[in-house]
Amino acid sequence: MMAAIAENLILGFVIGLTGALAPGPTLVATMGATLRDGWKAGPLVTLGHVIVETAIFFLILAGISASAVRFTGGIALIGGTALVVFGILTIRSIAAGEPGATGELPAGSPLVAGIVTSITNPYFWIWWLTIGSVLLMVALGAGIVPAFAFIIGHWSADLGWYTVVALCIHRGRCSLTGPRYRAALFLCGLFLIVFGGYYVWTGFTLG
Repeated sequence: MMAAIAENLILGFVIGLTGALAPGPTLVATMGATLRDGWKAGPLVTLGHVIVETAIFFLILAGISASAVRFTGGIALIGGTALVVFGILTIRSIAAGEPGATGELPAGSPLVAGIVTSITNPYFWIWWLTIGSVLLMVALGAGIVPAFAFIIGHWSADLGWYTVVALCIHRGRCSLTGPRYRAALFLCGLFLIVFGGYYVWTGFTLG
């Protein structure tokens, strides 16, 4: 049992790290939120991401992942549109003065950013409802504890990477003052719009 737990913990970490390292809206959200809120944005974005993955974890254990795959086209359309709006709000916050200072925009909440960028990413769902579900079910074959070890390893990779990114950005934040700071935040918003547009196009393709 201990060997299975260790094996799945390591496997979950490695698999999770490969996904976390890939550029995507959650990484961009971490960067943007850190510029506004400091290094703690990294763990908070991860927490939002984990909340969504917890629901998926139990969804897979319930055995309904296969039937959920057919909804990925709709998720891509709705999620892509949401990301575009999310990016626009981020860019618009620049004109309001110190971005994120008012706390009026969804982009100002790292926790919400983690939830939104996870839910609205169709590839996140496709991966979890196909490859991820297979890996999780294999772990479950060794017992419920190894299955939890897999997901904990996965979350550890996300937390470690996004926290490192947030710390690096936070330490260099002093050089991102004035126009540079606003330009960096603008790029974060722009990337979210680009991701969103691509996901909308993907939604039509999957549909």
